[in-house]
Amino acid sequence: MTTQTHGSVRRDPATPPAYLGIELGSTRIKACLAGADHQPVAVGSHDWSSRLVDGRWTYVLDELWDGMRAAVADLRGALAAQGAPGLESVRALGVSAMMHGYLAFDEHDELLVPFRTWRNTSTGVAAAELSELLGRNIPLRWSVAHLYQAVLDGEPHVAQVRSVTTLAGYVHRQLTGRGVLGVGDASGMFPIDSRTHDYDHDALARTDELLAAHGFGRKLRDLLPAVQVAGAPAGTLHAAGAALMDPSGSLPAGIPLCPPEGDAGTGMTATCAVAPRTGNVSVGTSIFAMLVLDREPETAHPEVDIVTTPAGDPVAMVHCNNGAAELENWVAVFREFGVAAGCSADADTAFGVLLRAALDGAPDAGGILAYHYLSGEPVVGLDDGRPLLTRADAGSLTFANLARSLVYGVFGALSLGMQVLLRDGVVIDTVVAHGGLFRTEGVAQRLLAAALGVPVGVRAGASEGGAWGIALLAAYLDAAVDRSLTEFLDCEVFATSELEVVTPDPADVRGYSQFLERYSAGLTVERTAVDALDRAVAVSERQVQA
Repeated sequence: MTTQTHGSVRRDPATPPAYLGIELGSTRIKACLAGADHQPVAVGSHDWSSRLVDGRWTYVLDELWDGMRAAVADLRGALAAQGAPGLESVRALGVSAMMHGYLAFDEHDELLVPFRTWRNTSTGVAAAELSELLGRNIPLRWSVAHLYQAVLDGEPHVAQVRSVTTLAGYVHRQLTGRGVLGVGDASGMFPIDSRTHDYDHDALARTDELLAAHGFGRKLRDLLPAVQVAGAPAGTLHAAGAALMDPSGSLPAGIPLCPPEGDAGTGMTATCAVAPRTGNVSVGTSIFAMLVLDREPETAHPEVDIVTTPAGDPVAMVHCNNGAAELENWVAVFREFGVAAGCSADADTAFGVLLRAALDGAPDAGGILAYHYLSGEPVVGLDDGRPLLTRADAGSLTFANLARSLVYGVFGALSLGMQVLLRDGVVIDTVVAHGGLFRTEGVAQRLLAAALGVPVGVRAGASEGGAWGIALLAAYLDAAVDRSLTEFLDCEVFATSELEVVTPDPADVRGYSQFLERYSAGLTVERTAVDALDRAVAVSERQVQA
């Protein structure tokens, strides 16, 4: 049988091609294999979590590699169980991860300080100064805000910084040796000029002057990864990278990689929301909405980032640090109660019970307010957060009302941020939602439609999210066709895919509006809880020391 060469990998033409996507999410590392029809064949996963160390949210990078190997091994097992071809059929692959944050390296490519994730809110001074200087919103979590804050704080490591990248960029560099980044992920490090699909030249010059005024002598262009759009070749898997991912040897060296992307860009890809006036909402540990624009807005808002699609088109992003993580904690408590009562349930079953109960709750959740702020929430002006549950009427405390409030609480900050865009005249036809919360059919989708006041669609495979999205970007690289990413997705991936759309129910909309009015007013209680509990902890620590 003859073989053909793709890159430096020899392929059997009788074996259908497959595309591997790896995503490093907030709570799970996933490996998704898409087949020749671009649909998911199998998924492997491994749980991991961030840690609060010395006041900063971080992940241990050694756990990253252990988790990636575990996810790939889980995927291999799932393929074997199906009798499907293994990873030897992979034609191209890609890496996606949480956007933003700060990974700084020295001249020997050694990490200088522990990874500072998007969840950290310690960059307020830097973000405010940069936003004023550049005339656009530079959020707390952007990489340039982290770098400038480190400069302002006189951190010793700053003098040794020779490169800064994101989590996806770091992994890609370890796999290929190339310091590149997809434009969507790069747009969460530093502003992008949507005309050139590269870092904004004027903004670079202004920021370099600001950094130099504080004694930082290096140019940002020399520190940041090179920017590439979707479809551009971004290197090949080298032998050491293949061993890092899969010690079994199933993945040969030489496989081409697409540009590494952030979870926002892969979410847009997985929901076919990369064309103007399309949008998507991703629900996970964080929650964010991405609305593709036909032009960059003239007015900057602190609640709205301007980032890009993987093809480089401008996107309005409302990003909230706190999504469904606290809801998961509540489900864990209910499961513990079930075990104590002799009726245990797995997580999916427990989620299904809670979500379906939410539909039986009062449209306004009976006056119950749930704040899911495990960390600070810049969209509502909180530097720190405390999960909080309160209610106005003792008679309203039913399981159904509590369930609805817990789901509404996932969407609260996002709704407030989205109202800013709607007041600016941004038109939203439909948003497509994805994330594990939508595995229970119709519930979170219906309540999200009420929260946003627009139709919400969900596609099959919505829970696979960014791991499938980056696999699709790898397939787009392999296709090597002269057409846009939008055309590729419309014609090759989603041509026969049905979008299940739910329109807002008027009663739900009225009820959610009442909930959100109380929710907004109740933020004063949330701020008081943060201050009061901080004081209580400080007093307790002094007593212990005494």
